[in-house]
Amino acid sequence: MPQFFIQRPVFAWVVALFIILLGVIAIPQLPVAHYPSVAPPSVTITATYPGATPQTMNDAVLSLIERELSSVKNLLYFESSADASGSASVIATFKPGTNPELAQVDVQNRLKAVEPRLPQAVRQDGLSVESASSSFLMIVGLNSEDGRFDEIALNDYMARNIVEELRRIDGVGRVQLFGAEQAMRIWIEPEKLIAFGLSVNDLSTAITEQNAPIVPGSIGASPALPGQKVSSLLTAQGS
Repeated sequence: MPQFFIQRPVFAWVVALFIILLGVIAIPQLPVAHYPSVAPPSVTITATYPGATPQTMNDAVLSLIERELSSVKNLLYFESSADASGSASVIATFKPGTNPELAQVDVQNRLKAVEPRLPQAVRQDGLSVESASSSFLMIVGLNSEDGRFDEIALNDYMARNIVEELRRIDGVGRVQLFGAEQAMRIWIEPEKLIAFGLSVNDLSTAITEQNAPIVPGSIGASPALPGQKVSSLLTAQGS
């Protein structure tokens, strides 16, 4: 083949010019992306089991989820981790070119089959499935310049007002809050609890019954007296 083009230099130049011309014509047709997707898409599954050890989390939660993920389409591999705080995550990585939204839906459908076999505490908190990578793109801090709000108040404000707004931004897959909303923590004295013949479930049930949401209703609502034309809604301060 090289000898053929050496003996026919004019033909070789014509072929080279033809290839260059085709390349120039094809340049405007090539797809161009400002931020091309070069990394394979991933889906993150997060589970919370308060009070569970990493071994318990692995046996009761992660092992069941991993079995279901093994049959997901276009799955390359997955990585699981659990810590002593009762939190666990599974990062499933898919083949390049896989639609992240379709992969997320497929993972959610698989989790529906295994969800009834998970512990009650895990089902109560729910499994979080997000189409996002584990790396951070931006870290945002919130502070009070005049010192009127402490760390707990700032965490509560961010959880209630800012986190949801950040999740609505186009392109944001996951927002992780390093804090929590304001809550009440109750410390139990086991000796007194045993002395009264009560269990932790009894205490939890009593607290739940005393925190039932109240619906006050309204004044002047149906059935109203003849001539009643005005109704007023009632509100309650707390539960």
